[in-house]
Amino acid sequence: MSTFEATNPGAQGRAPGLAPDPTPGLAPEPTPVLAARNLVKRYGHVTALDGADFELLPGEILAVIGDNGAGKSSLIKVLSGAVRPDEGEMFLDGKQVNFRGPLDARAQGIETVYQDLAVAPAMTITENLFLGRELFRPGFFGQAFHLLDKRRMLAEANAHMASLKIGIRSMKQAVETLSGGQRQGVAVARSAAFARHVVIMDEPTAALGVKESNMVLELIGRVRDKGLPVILISHNMPHVFEIADRIHIQRLGRRVALVNRRDIDMNHAVAVMTGAATLQ
Repeated sequence: MSTFEATNPGAQGRAPGLAPDPTPGLAPEPTPVLAARNLVKRYGHVTALDGADFELLPGEILAVIGDNGAGKSSLIKVLSGAVRPDEGEMFLDGKQVNFRGPLDARAQGIETVYQDLAVAPAMTITENLFLGRELFRPGFFGQAFHLLDKRRMLAEANAHMASLKIGIRSMKQAVETLSGGQRQGVAVARSAAFARHVVIMDEPTAALGVKESNMVLELIGRVRDKGLPVILISHNMPHVFEIADRIHIQRLGRRVALVNRRDIDMNHAVAVMTGAATLQ
């Protein structure tokens, strides 16, 4: 029996990516915002994903954990449109989707914060927030000659940062003048500003100190509080158990467990992740 079937009675016989049939007397489970079934991804003779399942529910922080080589990176690349699976299906709000590239995922409201942040250090915070999605002045000349609407961009940048309670002295300062935690905040704010469905965060606290890591964890919580579900990929187990609502455990290219954080302790999660234990 798969983990999905074990944790969702009545899963057999319904369309993948859809919520279970309601049990009499109980409220129906919500349709997953993002789901995948039987994903397979091969790189030559190496199988990175071997029938992987995935589901993200509305309003949750879902942590994806796994040992090195478990297929976490490949899973996230498929979900974000960076690579195409060899087999399997994906669903957004219960409807099947097929991402041909990252722009397709972004067009569907899925934004990704990668570990390297992909910020331009010499550019201002405002310029980074709108990088590749600049706003142009209204009217023929503004659109035809790509005249930037800097006033509107600055106002919206201030609003985005304020809504997430990110303390920045000036939106006009260069990103290279910021601390590591503040740079992460800029990357997260950019994703949250344009995401309509999902924010994916790849190791957002890597290489950060304790104070800055706590700041980023609080920021992730505020993104969730704005109504955006978050996929969190992390090797930092204390951070996972501090902030995640559910935990997706990946091993050997498959999901081997999907569990509420309160229903498992850290040692057991690590044991399941390494294959030393199973989830009964």
